[in-house]
Amino acid sequence: MIEDAVKLLRQRGVSLPEIAALVREIQLAYYPGLTEEECLEAVTAVLKKREVQNAVLTGIALDMLTEQNLVPEPLGSIIRNDDFLYGVDEILALAITNVYGSIGLTNFGYLDKLKPGMLGRIDRAKKGTVNTFLDDLVAGIAAAAAARIAHNHRA
Repeated sequence: MIEDAVKLLRQRGVSLPEIAALVREIQLAYYPGLTEEECLEAVTAVLKKREVQNAVLTGIALDMLTEQNLVPEPLGSIIRNDDFLYGVDEILALAITNVYGSIGLTNFGYLDKLKPGMLGRIDRAKKGTVNTFLDDLVAGIAAAAAARIAHNHRA
């Protein structure tokens, strides 16, 4: 199932090396010798978790169905407009960050608020593209991978 999740991410314009670069960007100040390879390994490890795969498949499917106007109203409009009171997109992403504990939550909050790097690009996608879940899922994966690195370096 990891292949399905990675394929969907790729179809939505997200590559694992891009997520790894985001992880490195937020962790480099804490681990100056951190390599892209180590970050990519952490991203891949996160994606190997079944609950992460489930969250990615579910969220991206909801984005795609919303783009195709297959989600009933008023939910379709709520997702399409990424209504700030909706929050289900963040909750799904938090399921990913919870895999690596509370440090994942703080990493996610930082990424979700600032939307650095590729997260900003995803969030500002062209008109007609729905990435309500995608930006949070990617932030969740990056946050969990960063937390995994912190746990491994601490050990």
